[in-house]
Amino acid sequence: MQTVMPTRQSTTAILALLAFVSLIATWPNRHARAADHPLQKINVAYSSISGNVSPLWVTQEKGFFRKYGLDVQVVFIESGTTTVQKLAAGNVSFASVAGPAVIQSNLRGADVVMIAGVINTLTLQLYTEKGIIRPDQFKGKALGVTRFGSATDFAMRYAIDRYGLDASKDLTIHQLGNQPALLAALDAGRVQGVMLSAPTSMRAKKLGFPMLADLRMLGLEFQHTSIATSRALIQSKPNMVRDFMRAYIEGIHYAKTHRKETLEILAKYLRTEETEVLIDTYEAIIMTLVPQKPYPTKKGVQIILRELGQHDAAARAARPEQFVDLSIIKDLDSSGFIDQLYKAGALAKSAPRTEPVPTPAPKREETVVQVTEAKSTPATNEETVKALSEPPPAVRAPAPTPNPTSGGQKYTVKAGDTLSNIAERFYSSTDKWDKIFQANRETLKNPNYIDVGTKLVIPANSH
Repeated sequence: MQTVMPTRQSTTAILALLAFVSLIATWPNRHARAADHPLQKINVAYSSISGNVSPLWVTQEKGFFRKYGLDVQVVFIESGTTTVQKLAAGNVSFASVAGPAVIQSNLRGADVVMIAGVINTLTLQLYTEKGIIRPDQFKGKALGVTRFGSATDFAMRYAIDRYGLDASKDLTIHQLGNQPALLAALDAGRVQGVMLSAPTSMRAKKLGFPMLADLRMLGLEFQHTSIATSRALIQSKPNMVRDFMRAYIEGIHYAKTHRKETLEILAKYLRTEETEVLIDTYEAIIMTLVPQKPYPTKKGVQIILRELGQHDAAARAARPEQFVDLSIIKDLDSSGFIDQLYKAGALAKSAPRTEPVPTPAPKREETVVQVTEAKSTPATNEETVKALSEPPPAVRAPAPTPNPTSGGQKYTVKAGDTLSNIAERFYSSTDKWDKIFQANRETLKNPNYIDVGTKLVIPANSH
């Protein structure tokens, strides 16, 4: 019988196969060992009903927390500020909450810190009552935000300040509770401008309210939504914190690769069966803005500190490292855990927008902590969005950068695109969005509205 000697190539292949089989064999055993112990019961809070929270909902609904030994009760608390207070008090272990609320609480001495960045840019749009087309028309008017200290509050004050208006003298800002309440107040005429994000922003558009500014066009790096916990919990139960983030990151992966099932979960938690709203939320938030590796953005934290520092000495003296702990996400990243999730195949591509959404699953009971509406009080602290000062580069992962230096190019608008991030992609500068707008004036009537599928001419990059 003839013996066939293995080649160097075949030996390498066999060794690689054995290594892979070994990895697969040990992976379930690690989870099996976790299953031998009782599940750890914890409360996890979220502070808004919006697409920004979708990774948390998917992680819970698809059982990833239980996979890693956690029995999670998801709690809705209608206020970022109150959510962080519950976190600091130990009533909840983790929270999906806006960055400004965590930062301000930390500045006041609370033991809270961000361990993940879910949305690292502003997703908000400023909608106004019909008839308002210029910022100066806000004088003497009322504007609405969800809560003082929230991302909507920060974005509103940021925009008003750039418009050259004084919130304490020229207008009033009211806190109204949540996004649906903002739209209801605008529709009823109680306020004349509100900061909205998907899916509520799409409903405002469908009702015919004009959008004065799209803050996504700024390319502003900003810690909009984060996962926060306490440093004490990280120190006392590091394995639990690591298991929480493992589950959460698997939830992100599942959401990006299981479109149909994720749309069902969105329908349940957003309490809507509007196909257009659900698909827009999925494409614009989950597929475009939620990162595979959810690192917090230190630059985005610095932007918040810079704005808070105008009135707060503690914010001026603070450093971004004070508000984030990267140890857990770095550990999971360097171990190859995240990369391994995505090696199985490319992310699922978005299906056509006409795809019907399956009937949502029956609603599951949630623990809801309501906060009574506060009385309206005056707030303290551009002609158009393009006048806002010096935005940092866009935070979306850029496509391979074209170099249009010797002539124009064609580009088809995709879900989540804005003129600013297209300019970043082609010119490495968000400031050049107006160059694209001017070259497409016949196609684009308003720089805030660029529809998916629109074909743009990208002019040559002249310096």
